[in-house]
Amino acid sequence: MSSTLLRVSPSELKIPYEVKRQRSCCMQLINKTDKYVAFKVKTTNPRKYSVRHTCGILLPRSSCSVTVTMQAPKEIQLDYHCKDKFLVQSAVARDGATMRDFVPELFTRAPGRLIEEFKLRVVYVAANPPSPVPEEAEEEDVPSASEAMGCEAKITSAFDAASKLRYIDRSGAKLSCAEVNR
Repeated sequence: MSSTLLRVSPSELKIPYEVKRQRSCCMQLINKTDKYVAFKVKTTNPRKYSVRHTCGILLPRSSCSVTVTMQAPKEIQLDYHCKDKFLVQSAVARDGATMRDFVPELFTRAPGRLIEEFKLRVVYVAANPPSPVPEEAEEEDVPSASEAMGCEAKITSAFDAASKLRYIDRSGAKLSCAEVNR
């Protein structure tokens, strides 16, 4: 089913798996409409993941980032298999809505009310994959693949820094939650 309210990216959550280390990933929610859209994020395993922000209201044509943090696993999992899933629900909110207007009834099925759902599965990836560059090349002054692609090795700290929800208005200006919900 194609979503008419929100675009959710990526389509699956890839989380680096490392024993005794908490790791994060990020999903982007983009309001595709000229309406205010309320969203709510749920998971099949709430004890294992913390989500920041689990709910919110997106302004027309705006976007926000949601950070998912997996608690530190206590033991190694050799096959990296995961059955956990996330569900992003979205519904149209009234024009000018703020978080004070966010009520559970927004997501209750009723005649004439559109509630969309987007499911994401969790995929574990190796936290420290082997380098594709041979060791001899690393000794030279050649940038590594991660440097050439924008410091991919710094993704974890970038996700940590992205934990603040940001809204982008039509002009491209970033607004914090406090600014949006006045």
